[in-house]
Amino acid sequence: MSNLSHIIEERPHEVGNFWVGRLLPFRTKRMVGPFTFIDHMGPTQLQDYENFDVGPHPHIGLSTLTYLFEGSIMHRDSLGTQMEIQPGAVNWMTAGKGIVHSERTPDHLRHSPKFLHGLQIWVALPKHLETMEPSFFHAEADTLPAWEEDGVQYKLIAGEALGHQSPVPVYSPLFLLEIKSTAKKTVKIGSSLFGEAAMYILEGSVESDGNVYEPKRILVAKDASLCEFTIGENTTIYIFGGEPFPEERFMFWNFVASDKEMLEEAKQRWQDQLFPKIEGETGFVPLPVIGKVS
Repeated sequence: MSNLSHIIEERPHEVGNFWVGRLLPFRTKRMVGPFTFIDHMGPTQLQDYENFDVGPHPHIGLSTLTYLFEGSIMHRDSLGTQMEIQPGAVNWMTAGKGIVHSERTPDHLRHSPKFLHGLQIWVALPKHLETMEPSFFHAEADTLPAWEEDGVQYKLIAGEALGHQSPVPVYSPLFLLEIKSTAKKTVKIGSSLFGEAAMYILEGSVESDGNVYEPKRILVAKDASLCEFTIGENTTIYIFGGEPFPEERFMFWNFVASDKEMLEEAKQRWQDQLFPKIEGETGFVPLPVIGKVS
């Protein structure tokens, strides 16, 4: 019997002037543990006249995690943060009661050909922290736990798993684990996982229960403790999940909350331009005209 409850394929979605592959939320699986949103950016080659530009936009009720494989993004936010994220590092921005940020190609790359490839992830906050003060944390690549077992390479990007803990300050029990292998190997990690678990296949292939799965899809487990599979040659995957919340989460645009009234209040605040501003930024991304709380 298969241990999979869902197989979710990427769906194209436009973000600013850039197309991404949307993975979460999905109509029949809104969240995996506290993970509520995942976009796969690229891989895309941008010409010297093309840039990644997402202007000032707000968030509430979540933490954003940006993890790049290639390229560079300049993050600016209403806390005064200016941080260029590069491959292997982690940008972790916690919105809490409200934050505004922009994401752009850095100035030094804006007139050169460039690549961009990575993951953008949202992690919902537990109910008692939904309105916490916003914060920002950056982890350089060499600060993330990385190790090798039986020829398989592991890196813990966020949370706690397999006896390791990431420096990224998460707010509920979760894990985001990168696994790479150049050779075909059997991986058994279910005994170290908890809550809900899913796998994103970036490249290569994975075999489970006699079936072979290819890239650009998420495999959601019925039971995280039964997480056992064969990783193919030259494969990179991401295992993520954690303890689900007891309350439902609702989403509208960039807002996540346990109460729809919080979403309505955030929508009005953004329309009235009452969110904090980003120093040095002009303009903003308007509230979508068409959309609904889900």
